[in-house]
Amino acid sequence: MRIEPHLAPRSANHKPLTPLDFLARALASFPNRPAIAWGDRRWSYRAFAGIVTRLAERLATEGVSPGDVVSVMAANRPEMLAAHSAVPMLGAVLNTINTRLDAATVGVILEHAESRLMLCDAHCLETAGAAARAHNVPCRSFDGANEGSAVRAVWNILDDDGIVRAFDPVAITDEWQPICLNYTSGTTGRPKGVVYHHRGAYLNALGNVLSLGLDTRTVYLWVLPMFHCNGWCHTWAVTAAGGLHVCLDRIDPKLIFDALGQQAVTHMACAPVVLYMLLNHPARAERDPTRRVLIATGGSAPTSALIADLDQLGFDLIHLYGLTESFGPATLRGLTDEERSLPATTKAVELAKQGTAHVTAGPVRIFDETACEVPADGETLGEIVLAGNTLMAGYYRDAEATEDAFRDGAFHTGDLAVRHPDGNIEIKDRSKDVIISGGENISSLEVESVLHRHPAVLLAAVVAVPDPQWGEVPCACLEIKTGMSLDPEEIRAFCKTRLAGFKVPRHFLVCELPKTATGKIQKFTLRDQARLMLSDGKGQGST
Repeated sequence: MRIEPHLAPRSANHKPLTPLDFLARALASFPNRPAIAWGDRRWSYRAFAGIVTRLAERLATEGVSPGDVVSVMAANRPEMLAAHSAVPMLGAVLNTINTRLDAATVGVILEHAESRLMLCDAHCLETAGAAARAHNVPCRSFDGANEGSAVRAVWNILDDDGIVRAFDPVAITDEWQPICLNYTSGTTGRPKGVVYHHRGAYLNALGNVLSLGLDTRTVYLWVLPMFHCNGWCHTWAVTAAGGLHVCLDRIDPKLIFDALGQQAVTHMACAPVVLYMLLNHPARAERDPTRRVLIATGGSAPTSALIADLDQLGFDLIHLYGLTESFGPATLRGLTDEERSLPATTKAVELAKQGTAHVTAGPVRIFDETACEVPADGETLGEIVLAGNTLMAGYYRDAEATEDAFRDGAFHTGDLAVRHPDGNIEIKDRSKDVIISGGENISSLEVESVLHRHPAVLLAAVVAVPDPQWGEVPCACLEIKTGMSLDPEEIRAFCKTRLAGFKVPRHFLVCELPKTATGKIQKFTLRDQARLMLSDGKGQGST
């Protein structure tokens, strides 16, 4: 076929993809539909658009213009949700910051991101203000001011001032322009600045809509932090579906259970650590299990005990896999209608898998050391590599790391996995977390999955520690359930019946596991912590 000049894209048939179009459509199609619930307050989609435009106006008066970075440090509240449209509406770049970081680390991000402005809420006021002052970044608060910090102005954008404004993101001229700058959670080292583009955010949001079954009846509870991969793009996905965002200030099991009942929640997403918090909280007795809730989770594979307990509470699980660099989840594994009736142990085997690519993600492949795809035999190990439209543009101000991550025409995740005959992938470990003991490779995830089956174990993480004979050996770091104790010899025997001898941990440590704000265990920190504890003689059952 000939490529004729009149077939070229034109303004009538080509428009840059941007997730801001989802709010524009909601405003035009169903302005009176409930959009946000927060405590006892509610806002329609018309009011939601009003909050966004008021925030955009405030940003413009501060001199924010296309290309500027606006940092936000706030809980899952309406202003944080509005920032996901207001900042890019001006052509600026949104930088959401982990609310659990200290002022020094926040300052490093502000400096590296070259932030033009800092926004925060009262909870983050002291930290955000101190970091902003140290780096000469103006700071504005949504609900409080502190004369001893850089914060001088309070922006109340939630109350309607009666002025009718137009929601019109005219600053989006190129779908490849940056929409967000996210810093990795740092589970394996120093965080990097990951640049998202409008195109990827648009497509990943729609992928989430289709994969999670979001629609106009969706009531989505914000447990997953919006600062983490922009809430896996659910900040835009729920709006695209025309659902209700239920904002939650903090992760508190009682608040979560209350919201589930009061708001008739249908969907939520969280780290596995939150699921264990829910199961071990007395408020679970108030839960109505007939109101089923779909929970998307990532990280450690759910155990059969966890699945059985969650099922009794009316929770259905979907296991996800992704990275900050892939806009959040790229694959998912749920259960079919037939599989939901299977025994919990069988369902656990299936939900341990990370599944297959969701509808708008690119191909998920597993390569061996020669860059050849491994066979789908469930045994051959290789590295997960990704390609497609829902991958970052690159690392901000780090060309070398960007080129290395995208070497050989694909994005290298560093995650090791197998592909099963049914097409599902299953992660076995991070390449940096494989323990090589006496020349034998030990998957820390395999050992952790066994430890999680023990009735006394709440959370488990396995790391390598030095050993004079074997080079390194596995060390199990455990958080124990309230009211229970650990018998080192009993748990060692428990492992021996389920693992090859060389995989059984040589040391058992009871300690609080260091985690990121999204519940991921920071193994690079835990390695140092474990070695220090062992050197102090605090290991239980060491041999």
